[in-house]
Amino acid sequence: MAEDAQLHPSGDPLLAAKFAVPAVPPAFVARQRLLDRLTEGAQGPLTVITGPAGAGKTTLAASWREADLAPGPVVWLTVESDDNAPGVFWAYVLGAFRYHRVPLPDGVGSPSSADNVDHSLIVRLASALAQLPEPVVLVLDGLEHTGVHDIAAELDFVLSHAGPSLRLVLIGRVDPALPLHRYRAEARVCEIRRSELAFTPRETAQLLRCHGLAPSQESVGALTDRTQGWAAGLRLCALAMQRTEDAEHFAQSFAASQNAVADYLTAEVLAAQPEATQDLLIRTSILSHVHPGLADALTGRDDGERILGRLVRDNAFVEPIGDTSWYRCHPLFAEVLRAHLRSRSPALGAPLHREAARWLDGHDRLTDAIEHAAAADDWPYAAGLLVDRLAAGRLLTGPDSHRLERLFSAMPDGLPGTAPALAAAACALARGDAAAGRKHLAGAPPGADAAPESLLTRALLRLLTDPGTGTAPGTGTGTGTRGPRASASAEDGDDREPTAADPGPDRGTPDPDREVRALMDRVDRDRLARHPEIEALRRYGRGRALLAAGHRSDAREAFAAALDAATDEQTWTVRYHCLGALALAEAVDGLLRTAETHARDGLKAAEEHGIPVDRRTARCHLALASVAADRGDLTAAGRYLAAARAQPLVRDVPAAAEAAVLRSRLELAHGRAAAALSALDEVPVSADGPAAAGGEAAGRIAVARCSVHLGRGDPAAALAALGEAPPGGPALTVASAAARLAAGDGGQARRLLAGLPGGDRVPPAVRVRAQLLEAQLTAVEGDGAKAAALVAVAVRTARPHGLRAPFTEAGPWLRHLLSRASGLADARAWLTGRPADAEKQAGRGTGDGSGSGTGDTAHAVPLLVEQLSPRECDVLRCAAEMMSTDEIAAELFLSVNTVKTHLKSVYRKLSVSRRSEAVRRARDAGLL
Repeated sequence: MAEDAQLHPSGDPLLAAKFAVPAVPPAFVARQRLLDRLTEGAQGPLTVITGPAGAGKTTLAASWREADLAPGPVVWLTVESDDNAPGVFWAYVLGAFRYHRVPLPDGVGSPSSADNVDHSLIVRLASALAQLPEPVVLVLDGLEHTGVHDIAAELDFVLSHAGPSLRLVLIGRVDPALPLHRYRAEARVCEIRRSELAFTPRETAQLLRCHGLAPSQESVGALTDRTQGWAAGLRLCALAMQRTEDAEHFAQSFAASQNAVADYLTAEVLAAQPEATQDLLIRTSILSHVHPGLADALTGRDDGERILGRLVRDNAFVEPIGDTSWYRCHPLFAEVLRAHLRSRSPALGAPLHREAARWLDGHDRLTDAIEHAAAADDWPYAAGLLVDRLAAGRLLTGPDSHRLERLFSAMPDGLPGTAPALAAAACALARGDAAAGRKHLAGAPPGADAAPESLLTRALLRLLTDPGTGTAPGTGTGTGTRGPRASASAEDGDDREPTAADPGPDRGTPDPDREVRALMDRVDRDRLARHPEIEALRRYGRGRALLAAGHRSDAREAFAAALDAATDEQTWTVRYHCLGALALAEAVDGLLRTAETHARDGLKAAEEHGIPVDRRTARCHLALASVAADRGDLTAAGRYLAAARAQPLVRDVPAAAEAAVLRSRLELAHGRAAAALSALDEVPVSADGPAAAGGEAAGRIAVARCSVHLGRGDPAAALAALGEAPPGGPALTVASAAARLAAGDGGQARRLLAGLPGGDRVPPAVRVRAQLLEAQLTAVEGDGAKAAALVAVAVRTARPHGLRAPFTEAGPWLRHLLSRASGLADARAWLTGRPADAEKQAGRGTGDGSGSGTGDTAHAVPLLVEQLSPRECDVLRCAAEMMSTDEIAAELFLSVNTVKTHLKSVYRKLSVSRRSEAVRRARDAGLL
């Protein structure tokens, strides 16, 4: 245009390309949410669109104009660096109005000088705009290039005095120099910033489809996360994916994404920075987060705060982290910077990491310090930080545990020194490999001049890795746990049996625990206070030690104390494991209600804290399985046991032993005695072996094996199984008494029961079985009334906890006693789940074979007073398939009379009188 040529102060023609609205790219995604925001903003005087290079600022405004969403004509001007003189800038603004056919009065005039503008021209322009018949939208793209405060002040004047006729849209990488605070206070500005410009996963998917790609949901998520929704980065990746043979692999590859945008970021962002800024960016690229003080430490200068602040203001892919003093780079830009560090100064990486480690350690960022020491391959320093700062426990618990474990898993084996050995031991323990942990501890005995922090770390790890801790002071050295045959055996000609009157090991505090407590008093109190996980781990370790030694009651108290100490984020892993250990100990003792609560709390904690599946304990599910089994719900018990067995058990021998015991119980309940015995042989073989897990696990296996042999009617084998167990507590005593009674030695059985301690020292599960045994002894001696009274006592003991299993496993004598004793109606009602009046009706109804009372039995788990034999289970399964007696006989190759005999036995054991009731009760009990 000829008239435009006269508007430039220098006399040169104006460049018409600056007035052209940029073209919208062909594979464009119309993001309606942003178009709506821009339309909303254009209803007011000022809209500011800021973001880094390639954020999609210009494309957004151009597409908005193309969609004809503006409230009036759009005047576009692309501002460049040579437009920073006031006269030149306003000449182009006036030229833009003329170019886009927005008439201004001739009296407005034009700048006469490139360096300044007469204020009267600004006044005339504002007045002319105010008189326009409709609003006009002035878009200034790249306003940051002006860099002159006078231009911003003049622009503010025009905007303030042009009235509603002027709608200003400013686009740039930095905020304009206008008084935005005033516009915000007056609600006269709409701001669209980097966070809003970022692509959402849905928009990313649409963009990729516009490029002819068919991305998976995983690819979309990976690209969006990696680019943080950066528009140019996504577009460059999409173009590169079009050229690759495996677009999905490209989308999942960080390196491929970085290569696609490297040239753009280098040219548009890095190269545009001054040399000092480039040096800071490249040196700090080793960091995930940058602090101005840390930047100064790495550059040797003191300009970190100023440079980082400017980079943020310039939207140069650096952003502040919340309300902190820390900053971070865009991940793709950070990788470009690291590539420049590797190519320009490959030898500089390790010294930078070491310097960063020392600065971070001095500013209480220990995990970050260890990470950089490891990156510098300075493992002695990294391990020394872990030990000297009392942080070994954080490998085991807390939000940094997985990160620290990953770091130290890369540490080479065999490094000299105590600290690397302790770090390796903690890392092994974090993986659940206690045997490897003990090996590392043994390879680095404490030196004579070892610091208290080193000694405390070693003692704590020893407490947590020693399988036999729990033997009291004075009862021996080493682990103190005797093997399965360390007690007197038949080979020695001594047939002594374990009794609760001979408690074995003293119930004092384990040696390693006492050592840990003594060393905690020697270290700096302030440093110890910053590590609450040490006390929580100590209490947890003490509980494990007491449990391994067979002191389950004391172990429960120790685990409860550990829960009290595990109250913050540094101890949540300890809390989770304590809940599992406490729940299982309570379940084994028959404290079913609290066991269920703690087990469910443990499962909830695992989900809330995101504990990896391969690092979860099986004890919560084992506890729930044990609770269900003791309540008589064999179906639920099997379901929970299957969930427990899905967890890795090979390195948790006590849990594996408990899983074997539970599986054996379930197999025996289904009449599969051989399978029940086989289950007890499946405890995983570890470097320690079952015996090394303490007498507790070996004792539990022995008692379970005894129960199977008694179920098979072989008391001699039951006694032999108990002879393989180490000296134990009340459970072993009661099992021995049961075996003696089955062998016909009632006197010895009574003497064993008489040796049980009184009060709460015998847990409910064992106490109920002991009371039932005493009742059985009394019944055998002919005193039915006293036996009934003892059964009633056992019911009163069991009922608060919901313990039904001791009664279902007691044998046929109990059913006979329950059916005869008139004073046990309430006991029968609770055990069968029927009201007492229904019990009375059932007692009358079964006499004539009508079964009228039994048919109305409530849907509760029935009482099983005797296990079904394998053949009875076979007959029952055929009956459940609606087979007739003749068909069952043919199916099982039995005579009809034999089938009838088995069915009568099944009815008796299930306390029913009809086949349909037997099938229903068997299903309720999990037998079918």
